[in-house]
Amino acid sequence: MNKINMILATVTLSSLTIACSDEAKYKVMEDKYKAVQVEKKRHESMTHEQMVAHQLADDGHSSASQAHMKGNDIGRRADDLPPPITRTEAQLVKVDLYTDELVAEMMPEVTYQYWTYNGKVPAPFIRVREGDTVEIHLRHGNPNGKEQVHSEHTATQHAAAGHSAHSIDLHAVVGAGGGAPLMQVGQGEEKSFQFKATRAGIYVYHCASPHVPSHIANGMYGMILVEPVNGLAKVDREFYVMQGEFYTSGKYGEKGLQDLSKEKLLAEQPEYFLFNGRVNSLSADRALKAKVGEKIRLFVGVGSHIASNFHIIGAVFDNLYSQGAITNPPLKNVQTTVIAAGSAVMIEFTVDVAGKYLLVDHSLSRAIDKGALAELIIEDK
Repeated sequence: MNKINMILATVTLSSLTIACSDEAKYKVMEDKYKAVQVEKKRHESMTHEQMVAHQLADDGHSSASQAHMKGNDIGRRADDLPPPITRTEAQLVKVDLYTDELVAEMMPEVTYQYWTYNGKVPAPFIRVREGDTVEIHLRHGNPNGKEQVHSEHTATQHAAAGHSAHSIDLHAVVGAGGGAPLMQVGQGEEKSFQFKATRAGIYVYHCASPHVPSHIANGMYGMILVEPVNGLAKVDREFYVMQGEFYTSGKYGEKGLQDLSKEKLLAEQPEYFLFNGRVNSLSADRALKAKVGEKIRLFVGVGSHIASNFHIIGAVFDNLYSQGAITNPPLKNVQTTVIAAGSAVMIEFTVDVAGKYLLVDHSLSRAIDKGALAELIIEDK
């Protein structure tokens, strides 16, 4: 065999080896895909009770996640936010976040697998001061939950479901991707990064891992307040409210475990518009509460994809800081404000008459028929 033929034979042999290797690889991928489809069909055939039992037994979800399913408290309370900053010097502020995928009630007898930061919707309210150095730590998985090594099959399921990685994009960050390129965190991983809080304002943050719209639509969003150097004016009450829409496979109120409908998401046709994660999350014993004449401050944001027409029936906004621009002069005596997707506002007002006041999206079918309704209870002094 001459030299040229030897080279050709070597190349042919290499090609055959690569082809065989590719064939084997594709066979493995095909087998994984089939396994995922079988598992998916098995899950679809489960009752809700079986699904919850399976999830608790096999997925290693935390006791906090179990409490969410039992206590139906996926929604963060409106008064769950840090107090105003009183210090006068910049400092290092460390923020610990973890991701948690858990099943909870969206309304009675309707459940959904939420994707969250720290087990609630919205995510924790982060409060820092202009000039602070902010250090974000993000772990994929609840550190307080039972540790479990994911099998290859489970990892494949996670990849197929789209949550094999999570991340964070903070709109307060001045830098490429808002920090997301540095914070793509795989299962069991933890990453961190620092940024300087140079721009005072109220900002949204959210997950930015593929498919980004799905991660956000499943509940992965929150707000970060960068207080100005001289702080904010003193008020009597502060509340944290975020509107988000949910694209369930079933119609509004349809019972059982609901999946994300990507078709509805892409068509921007949600079944639910919700404040703080679930129907009646901020009503009855979870309502916002204040007294006559008290000065109230609301931080209101839209975490997901459709703008809100935010209104309080029976109240007028004394000061509206639109688009998160809290250092600009406020608009006065405002009735309703549009909050863009991925934006936030700061509202200050007082109420002089005791009673129940409704927070709504003034596209009122969203409030009356799709859940965008909360209560503010004003009591006599």
